[in-house]
Amino acid sequence: MIGLFLMSEKGFKVLESLVVQQKRHIIDFVCIGTDNKVQNDFSDQLAKLCAENGIVHFFRNEKKDIKTFNSNYYIAISWKWILDLSNLIIIHDSLLPKYRGFAPLVNMLINGEKKIGISSIFASEKYDAGELIFQEDIEIQYPIKINEAISIISKLYVNMVLRLTTAIETGTPIISHKQDESDATYSLWLDDEDYFIDWNSSSDKIIRKIDACGYPFTGAKCILDGRIVIIEQAFSLQELIIENRQAGKVIFIEDSLPVIVCGEGLIKISKAFYEDTQKSILPLTKFKSRFK
Repeated sequence: MIGLFLMSEKGFKVLESLVVQQKRHIIDFVCIGTDNKVQNDFSDQLAKLCAENGIVHFFRNEKKDIKTFNSNYYIAISWKWILDLSNLIIIHDSLLPKYRGFAPLVNMLINGEKKIGISSIFASEKYDAGELIFQEDIEIQYPIKINEAISIISKLYVNMVLRLTTAIETGTPIISHKQDESDATYSLWLDDEDYFIDWNSSSDKIIRKIDACGYPFTGAKCILDGRIVIIEQAFSLQELIIENRQAGKVIFIEDSLPVIVCGEGLIKISKAFYEDTQKSILPLTKFKSRFK
């Protein structure tokens, strides 16, 4: 039997696949986490799927005593809280030991990694440093938005969990090995400040940040005339020689769309809105504007 700690689209897709594959009988329980920092945390969908299929489930804040269940293994997906359990398998959104820590997928996309992937590990005292079990990866092409990347790796999650549950169900030993500490890198947690654009970055990196911070997250932000603006869509333009380069200034307005100077390159904003009113900033009529 396995106990599942699930959140997000990835957790939902995994549970859905276990139901479709007729593996409900090995699910001891599902503990559902919630996240108010995303537009859809899939907690309602998870609870509904469990209820429809007779799966014991509860929300994290109900504080159930997990040790009263009969799970041989536990699997945590998108889980953000410490679990003091033996035989706990965590699935992480990176090819460990790279990008240990928080928001690895977002940071990989911002950095322009050509390959994304996931790792299953046994939990350890230090986060994401446990012994590796399986890894799966896939090459991606830019531009790519975060919701597309999540859909892609959700399929990897499904494959990974099916491999794990098949091994557990058949009694096949789960082989693991230590991570190479010399290759370890870390990914820091993100707060509201981290969603703001640094206009001194290159236009390519800014575009990647806009795409990586969009739905289901709150979006890449900047300040225009003292108000917070969320940029949903932009694209790079050919670089120009600018004698007195000042990142964030509007250099052109083309078809009512602002072209902004970056630390390197230019971007044109095609979709953006004020955070407080949700109204579009376009068409932008004030030429002498500075995005901060």
